[in-house]
Amino acid sequence: MAHTHQHSDQEINIKKHLKEQILHRTAQIGVIGLGYVGLPFAVEKAKVGFQVTGFDRNEARNEQINRGENYIGDVKDQELRDVVERGLLVATNDTSRLGEMDAIIICVPTPLDQNLTPDLSYVRGVTEDIARHLRPGQLVSLESTTYPGTTEDVMLPILEKSGLKVGQDFFLAHSPERVDPGNKRYSTKNTNKVVGGHDPASLDVAVALYSQTIDHVVPVSSAKAAEMVKVYENTFRAVNIALANEIALLCDRMDLNVWEVLDAAFTKPFGIMPFYPGPGVGGHCIPLDPHYLEWKAREFNFQTHFIALAGETNRKMPEFVVDKAARVLNLDKKALNGSRVLLLGMAYKGDLDDYRESPAIVIYDLLKKAGAEVSFHDTWTPHVREHGLDIYSVDLTDETLKSADLVIITTKHSDVDYGRVVELAPRMLDTRHATKNLPSHDKVVLL
Repeated sequence: MAHTHQHSDQEINIKKHLKEQILHRTAQIGVIGLGYVGLPFAVEKAKVGFQVTGFDRNEARNEQINRGENYIGDVKDQELRDVVERGLLVATNDTSRLGEMDAIIICVPTPLDQNLTPDLSYVRGVTEDIARHLRPGQLVSLESTTYPGTTEDVMLPILEKSGLKVGQDFFLAHSPERVDPGNKRYSTKNTNKVVGGHDPASLDVAVALYSQTIDHVVPVSSAKAAEMVKVYENTFRAVNIALANEIALLCDRMDLNVWEVLDAAFTKPFGIMPFYPGPGVGGHCIPLDPHYLEWKAREFNFQTHFIALAGETNRKMPEFVVDKAARVLNLDKKALNGSRVLLLGMAYKGDLDDYRESPAIVIYDLLKKAGAEVSFHDTWTPHVREHGLDIYSVDLTDETLKSADLVIITTKHSDVDYGRVVELAPRMLDTRHATKNLPSHDKVVLL
């Protein structure tokens, strides 16, 4: 009996010591993956005085950070420079330093392969790196979006190969990222943070850590519940965007203006939320993340019909845009084949330099296959390399606009003067309602 008693004392001491380090902000924090999620998180922690080490495989990225150069829109240049100059943030690809960390936050990509199967190779790889250096008194928290069960089924067995026990020697949690790139109102600090621990001790430590820099932490009963929360949030958006897209397709057939219909519907003060149609969905969250749940559900002999249908509907939108482009050109007795088409925007979202999964790329590709001469203008993503394309933005000169047979607005960036575009372009297809506040013009066709 004495042995177990002594063990629990030691257990309490390990946890107590780690919590004290966190509360006094003397804990060393490691952040693996310095992208859209990892870098803002690292800067927030460094700003309040934690010593933060960022780990990234991309050596060029690490060198940029160590020079105090920012490459993520949601991080303020001055804040990054400040924490680097004060020595509170340093970046490296030396994983042997993971053993020095008291808390390790994982923000690595979780892509899907071509068959929409989750690819957890990055998560597994970094977990193995951590396991090699794991010591008593460390917290490991996964922020990457994934299917419910990853933290416990994939990460835990790898970490416990070290011989250390979760909940007594080390602590394991899942706290899904909730970054909305380009959102001026909600940042890492003021976005509520859901945290699920593998066990009560892990939850306690993780909540203590996240509470140091985030205004509201929302604890849930398990890592699996936290994983499900994230996938549900993204599925909610995917399904509602798909519904708006489906209504757009129907309004197109019925010769109704979908934007007028939706704006009027959204004046109702209860029971509805604004979601708009578009040329398709991009980024990581909406097109990809719901498929994690779809994939995991099959293990339980469960079909997630809404998710599958939403994905299908959203993926069909680029084809619809190209079909509608052909109809718009027909108004001038022109064929898509041989016509000059200019796309305004390659980023998946307005005022953002990210073209991951952007529907504009699919539209570009489909237009080229149909024989159109396609070019694009986007100051945010001037060079696009994806899907075998390697293309550069053209300048938005008067000549460029006048000589296009059709201009398609695929992304709504605030640095484009749409009034000028309407004036100079012979025909336009607006898939984002970017011309909403301009006087209506018969050369503009809406999605």
